[in-house]
Amino acid sequence: MLSWVVTFLVIALIAGVLGFGGIAGASIEIAKAIFFIAIILFLVTAVVGLARGRTRV
Repeated sequence: MLSWVVTFLVIALIAGVLGFGGIAGASIEIAKAIFFIAIILFLVTAVVGLARGRTRV
């Protein structure tokens, strides 16, 4: 998921350099949304992992 963020950031940088402001802005917004979704999923799995605890084999 974070590779998608990097991809959209690279697209935004290239579009910004070439003067395509609309595409650059849209790519940045998509990258931000995916980044925050990834952070939320990480926090949820961390909390669930801590709540379940570790079991001994």
